[in-house]
Parts: sequence; C-alpha cells; structure tokens
Amino acid sequence: MVKNWKLSTIAMAAVMSSGIAAHAEDAVPTVKLMVGGIDKQIYLPYQLAEGLGYYKKYGVNVELSTETEGGVGAEAAVASGEVEMAGAWYNHTIDFQLHGKKIIGIVQLSGAPGERVMCAKDSKINTPADWKGKAVGVTDIGSGTDDLTLFMAARDKLTTKDFHRVSVGAGATLVAALQHGKIVCGMTTQPTVNAIEKKGIGYSAFDLASTDGATRWLGGTWPTASVLARADWVEKNKATTQKVVNALVATMHYIATHSAADIADHLPANFTSNPLSSKQEYIDALDKDKGQFLPDGMMPKGGPETVLAVEKAAGKINGNVDLPSTYTDDFVIEANKTQGFAK
Repeated sequence: MVKNWKLSTIAMAAVMSSGIAAHAEDAVPTVKLMVGGIDKQIYLPYQLAEGLGYYKKYGVNVELSTETEGGVGAEAAVASGEVEMAGAWYNHTIDFQLHGKKIIGIVQLSGAPGERVMCAKDSKINTPADWKGKAVGVTDIGSGTDDLTLFMAARDKLTTKDFHRVSVGAGATLVAALQHGKIVCGMTTQPTVNAIEKKGIGYSAFDLASTDGATRWLGGTWPTASVLARADWVEKNKATTQKVVNALVATMHYIATHSAADIADHLPANFTSNPLSSKQEYIDALDKDKGQFLPDGMMPKGGPETVLAVEKAAGKINGNVDLPSTYTDDFVIEANKTQGFAK
C-alpha cells in the first residue's frame, strides 16, 4: 500500500511538473513579424536576431515571414492586423497617419535606405540632373525607391516631365532591364548591386547605403528599416513589445561590434549564397554597406524631418503631419539601459 502511495505521488508529481512546464511554455508570448523582403541585406537584423538566439533569450517567440511578390505588403499586413509587427520602412508611419491610422516605429534599425543607384556602364551618369530625357528604374511606381528617386531628381531641379520612371522590380528583372537598355539607372539593394557589378554591366553612381551617402544625396540621415506596430496594440502589450525591442537592440549592438563575416555566419545559407551572390561576395558587400545600420536602435536626430521632406517632394503629403507621434524611443531607451548601454 505504501508502495502504491509512492507510485501515486510520483505520478501526481509528474503530472504537476508537466502542467507547470506547459504553463511556462504558454507564458512565452508569440509575435508575428512580416518583413518586406527578409533576405535583403537592409533587413538582415530580423533574421540575425533569430540566428543569434536573441528572441528566445529575451523571452519572446517571433514568427518571421516575408512579403511575396503580388502579395500583401508587410506594412499593410500590420495595419490590417494580419501580423502584430512589420519590418518595413519608417516612412510608412507618415503615410498611415495621413490616412487616419496610427502605426508607429518602435525600434529603428538603419539610418540610410541601404540602396544604391546603379547606372549602365559608360552611361556617364554623375548627378541626378543627368537623368534628363532618360528612363530610371524603381521597384514600383509609388514605392519607397520611387519616392527617393523623385526627391533626388527634384533636388537637381528635374520634374516628372524631365525623365521617366520605370517599374522594374528587383533582382533578376532589374538586372535584365539595365543590361538590355530599358533603363539607364536603377535603384536597388544588395545582393542585386553585387550582381550588376559582377556582370560588369553597371556601376554605383549614388550611394544611399550609408549615413554619409544619405546625407550627401538626401540632405540628412534617412531612417529606413524599422519595426512598425499599431499604436493601440503596443499600448496593450508593452511587456511583449519590450521583449522584441530588447532582442533587436542586442542585435544592433552585435552588428556594430562584429565583422561582416561573423554576421553572415549566423544567417541562413540561402541568404548569403544564391544565384546573385557567393557567400564571400555577400560578406564583401555587407562590409561595404554595414554603415547603414544604427548601433543602438534609436531614431537618429533629424531623421524624421528628412523623411518628411522626401515625402513632400514625392507629392504624398496632403495634410499636417505630427512627426513625434510616428515613433517612440521609449522601448529602445529601456533596452539599452538594461543591457548596459546608457542612453
């Protein structure tokens, strides 16, 4: 009888232990985060945080996904509630505000668009003024690359009547458009930049992949890659939001203190080695453009104002914009403090 009692006690303990473990697992919040092209170098922090184990370390289960061609964009997915967070450009927060939706940036990952304007070999394009009478490629009409192209042209006194913008997508379609003379230049990111240089069909005419380049061609730091979320969701889920920001702030410090090779080693193999780029070429490109990433996740001073200027030049501003309500540094400041980086 004592023996049976011991077995029952052991059995009950096992059940209770199992229940406690299950409850503990359930206590880890899950956040769906869609990225606007997860394998692009400009968006690498999201996947790097997973590779480094930082989401798990800071107590959150982040389900990463990527937008697909012809599908719902990451920013639209967060606005509709399909996902809780989006890895997308900060400028979308301004667009949403003008349409009555409060989407905010909660951690800023880059201070430059991460783009380069690649121009055809022997085209002799040196300034945006040289686009006059020519076709310039953008991802899509109305996209971020389109806005940037319009702004750069406007700074050199070109209007939309002076040159043509052509929707050429990214990757192989942009390379083909440049190679076959459909466009004289095209705005794109790594690894497409590397593919164009490797084929010898074009060169980097304008650097928007570093803060120095953004300052030269856009007039100031241009915050781009960001984590966007609905303001009402953030207000109701502050603890979960903090966990995600903690993981990404830790990732930004890792990027700032480690080599491009170290970073590449923590990314999926198909990100760093693909038809457009070998792993070494990926590392070389990242080493060249690593300056786009911010070391602490903070919104750079004057950044929102520069973004607003670009939006105005693109003809997208049709009302008053309250810039301070488009982002918050509160979670980033807390993350830096708890990780020993005073802010």
